[in-house]
Amino acid sequence: MIYQGNAITVARGDDDIATLTFDLAGESVNKLSTAVVQELDQAVGALGAEAGLRGLILASAKEAFIVGADITEFHGMFEQGADQIQAMLERVHGIFNALEDLPFPTVSAINGLALGGGCEVTLATDFRVMAEAAGIGLPETKLGILPGWGGCVRLPRLIGADNAIEWIAGGSENKAEACLKVGAVDAVVPAEALAAAARDILARANAGELDHRARRAEKTGPLKLDAIEQMMAFETAKGYVAGKAGPHYPAPVEAIKVIQKGAGEERARAQAIEAKAFAKLALTDVCYNLVGLFLNDQVVKKKGAGYAKQAGDIDQAAVLGAGIMGGGIAYQSASKGTPILMKDIKEEAIALGLKESRKLFTKQVERGKLSTEQMAERLANIRPTLSYGDFSHVDLVVEAVVENPKVKGAVLAEVEERVGEDTVLTSNTSTISITRLAENLKRPENFCGMHFFNPVHRMPLVEVIRGEKTGDAAVAATVAYARQMGKTPIVVNDCPGFLVNRVLFPYFGGFSQLVAQGADFRHIDKVMERFGWPMGPAYLLDVVGMDTAVHAGEVMAEGFPERMGGMGSDSGKSAIRLMVDHDRLGQKNAKGFYAYEEDRKGKPKKVVDEDAIALVEGLAEGEREFSDEQIIARMMVPLCLETVRCLEDGIVGSAAEADMALIYGIGFPPFRGGALRYIDAMGVDAFVAQADSLAEELGPLYAPTDRLRERARQGERFYQDGQQA
Repeated sequence: MIYQGNAITVARGDDDIATLTFDLAGESVNKLSTAVVQELDQAVGALGAEAGLRGLILASAKEAFIVGADITEFHGMFEQGADQIQAMLERVHGIFNALEDLPFPTVSAINGLALGGGCEVTLATDFRVMAEAAGIGLPETKLGILPGWGGCVRLPRLIGADNAIEWIAGGSENKAEACLKVGAVDAVVPAEALAAAARDILARANAGELDHRARRAEKTGPLKLDAIEQMMAFETAKGYVAGKAGPHYPAPVEAIKVIQKGAGEERARAQAIEAKAFAKLALTDVCYNLVGLFLNDQVVKKKGAGYAKQAGDIDQAAVLGAGIMGGGIAYQSASKGTPILMKDIKEEAIALGLKESRKLFTKQVERGKLSTEQMAERLANIRPTLSYGDFSHVDLVVEAVVENPKVKGAVLAEVEERVGEDTVLTSNTSTISITRLAENLKRPENFCGMHFFNPVHRMPLVEVIRGEKTGDAAVAATVAYARQMGKTPIVVNDCPGFLVNRVLFPYFGGFSQLVAQGADFRHIDKVMERFGWPMGPAYLLDVVGMDTAVHAGEVMAEGFPERMGGMGSDSGKSAIRLMVDHDRLGQKNAKGFYAYEEDRKGKPKKVVDEDAIALVEGLAEGEREFSDEQIIARMMVPLCLETVRCLEDGIVGSAAEADMALIYGIGFPPFRGGALRYIDAMGVDAFVAQADSLAEELGPLYAPTDRLRERARQGERFYQDGQQA
């Protein structure tokens, strides 16, 4: 044994080939934490001192190769400032360079995922062989940073500037076939042949058949592009990537600039350029929030996995109601391999649901994600039916009929009679109380809410709603099924609107008050889109549907009359109510705040509608100018306050879950980290002061809670050092 650590061992074989194996003790995956990097330094030092070696294989004893750096260390590390960050990067560069400069050929045997720093360590070896199911990627730009351990230097020299820009700016994971095609790896083999393939490459290098020294020279020298080629490669890419990333995500363009600046330099200088840019990005709010988002996502996934472990198998599902929503649920279940019955009382509804599913599968085929054979197999997972004949074998039912408590209650009571005693019943409702829907059920402990967001195939969130009598087993089964469908489930307690809609409607309330006081809804949309929302509130209401919004507003008004009483149907000054009264329902009938025309792909495209503008102007109390800052405050404060209330009321279990639900459910700007991180960034005391100043004019919707005032006085945050308080 050449080296033995907690995460790394280096053993010498009889053939004088050393194998450095990553196997982090007590963890399911390999991560490059500070401690592991220190071990790598010692291991590479030991290899350099070992006489007579003829090669080195980097390998992993885990299912994944290395999933990257240990992101839980990032907030603490980045808070130390630019000098400390650069010093850390220089240390790692020194270790990776020592690995690259070893006096014998080296090869990485990539058995599974090699991401971020895990990918960068493989780039330091002379050769790479890859198992067929493995993947490689540099996802750092998704965290608001860039590859800082040599990825911006080595990858372009290995696969060319164009390919490297695509990989790094996109942050995508690349499959084995694509890696081989661009030259990122030297061979792709079945997993069982990986070790032999690595040894074969070293044998060929030692025999002079493969020139590992030439490989090194290529990776450590300047990029082979003349001035015109450089201009074409980099300037075009910067424009395209900036347009795609948008103004709030600087990392992808910064990564291109780093590759460009380092193109004419030797290894050391190019790495110094990379380190400086990394440190600059690491200190931005965007990076802080995106890293926080990653950590929150891990919290949510861990909680989901904990619930799912307690669940039995969900081998057969069913959906009641075969409209667009039912068809979307059936598609999602079938596409992820869980067979589903799709029941309705009308043939035409069944036809509509199947049409919706078929359309979504066809798009997957058109994009090359599925073959026609795979599409046929997955479509066969959907079995349409007009009767309850096969429901005795169903493990979980999703009721997705019309959003009406009487109809839903009757359908749920009916299906309960036709299923087994342990079958879990769920309701896909956006507002109706789960406790209320359970009143007519004989086994309310087997019932909970399963709120999908529209369109089902795109929106990652599923709210799993626990009613007063819901049992743990029902929650666990519903979480497990949502995960099987590829969704992110978040468990919440029952209340009007649950979590996401309860938080969204104060945002719409802020919008209605602005419009009633003379603000131009088009200006509000532009301001909130610049703030980072995927669409402004008027446009979002058109997408949701004005009648749906009015119905949900009535539920909120009844549930929270003091704050949200003005959202009910008797609210005379509501722009949303006005739209419904004039049959302007939004995209569903091609007219709302905007009018809608079909674009070339058949999708609704919004256009300005003078009739809508005139209608809203007639509602307003004169015309009033609002600054961008005023609009942002009046829109964001009620949304953030309601999120705080949901946390304080125990509707949601943690700050992480609350923030992730808003990002996954309504497109809260990810680079801002969520509503509670947004308050932290402003400062809880500053946020309370802003809310108080608005509450004087605008009422209880803007009034902070007593507990939030206490937080402000105590200097408490929702997250401490990047983690939840």
